[in-house]
Amino acid sequence: MTPRETSLRIARAVGGVIGYGCFGAFLVLLTYQVYRWFKDGDWTHIGLTDGLRAALDSSGGLAATGRLSDLSHWLDAPVDWLGLHKLLEVLPTSLVLFAISILGNAVYLYASDRLRVEGR
Repeated sequence: MTPRETSLRIARAVGGVIGYGCFGAFLVLLTYQVYRWFKDGDWTHIGLTDGLRAALDSSGGLAATGRLSDLSHWLDAPVDWLGLHKLLEVLPTSLVLFAISILGNAVYLYASDRLRVEGR
């Protein structure tokens, strides 16, 4: 097995995990939002800041120190980069997860095609 083939196999695996993992998270989040809409009659907006907060909270204490602590404090009460913070509040987490899943799937398909072409 050549180094190029090894790197393509790794890229295919990483692309598949990221692509299909983010797509699964997108479906779970969208299902949750639809459930809340059916139950309450109001669409629950989950912005990217909410998604980042949830990820930092579930990081097992990693967000308590260092740069992740700074990010956590900035998400709660920004003092600079206010425009970026507003964008992250408005941008739906589900849209970002879907976009990342498309990119991961593109890497997966590219690496799979390269492996198939070079395998002939």
